[in-house]
Amino acid sequence: MDYLALYVTIKLALVTTAVLMVIAAPIAYFLAYKHFPGKSFVEALIYLPMALPPTVIGFYLIILMGPRGWVGGIWESLTGESLLFTFLGITIASVIYSIPFAVQPMKSAFVKIDRRLLENAYILGLSKRATFLRVIIPNSLGGIAAASILVFLHSIGAFGVLLMVGGSIPGETKVASIAIYEAVEMMNYQAAGLIALSFIPISYAFLLLVNKLNEGSRA
Repeated sequence: MDYLALYVTIKLALVTTAVLMVIAAPIAYFLAYKHFPGKSFVEALIYLPMALPPTVIGFYLIILMGPRGWVGGIWESLTGESLLFTFLGITIASVIYSIPFAVQPMKSAFVKIDRRLLENAYILGLSKRATFLRVIIPNSLGGIAAASILVFLHSIGAFGVLLMVGGSIPGETKVASIAIYEAVEMMNYQAAGLIALSFIPISYAFLLLVNKLNEGSRA
C-alpha cells in the first residue's frame, strides 16, 4: 500500500477543511442574512465548482496559477518558485473545488436560527460580529460539523483537479486517488484494491456521523 499517498491525502483533507471552516463561515453568513442586487449571481458563482467537471476547474487553475497567470506570476516573483506541482498549489485547488460543500450546509444552518435570538442580541447591545461569534456560531454547530465532514470527504476523493494542478509527485502532490489510478494503469490491482479499500470505512463512518447530525438538527 502507498502509505505516503494516504498521508498526503489526509494532510490535504485536514488543511482544506481547516481553511474552509474559516473562509466559508463569513461567506455563508453574508449569503444567509444580506440582501443585495446580484445576490443570486454571487451565490451561483460560489456553487459553480459543484457543476463544473474537475478537469475544467483544473484547466483554469493552471492558467491562473501558472507562471503567466496573475496568481502564479505574483507568487513566482515573490518566492522564485512555481505554485503548480506543489502542496500549496493542490491545497488552493482543493479549497476552490470544495468551497460549495462548506458554504451550503453552513448557510442552511444559519437560516434556521430563530431571528428572535438575533434581535435579542442586538437589543442587549451586541455588535454584529459579537452576535455572529456568540449566538450564530454556537447555535449552528451541527451545520458547521456537517460542512467540515462533507469537505473532508470531498477532499479525500478529489482526483482530476489535483492531477492537473499538482501532477503526481510522491510525498508532495500524489494523493491516494492518483495512486489508485496509477496502480490500475500498471495493472497492479492488489495495490489499487488495498488503497481503495481504505476509503470505504473512513467514508462510511463520516457519512453515518453526518446522518446523526442531520437527525439531531431535525429533533
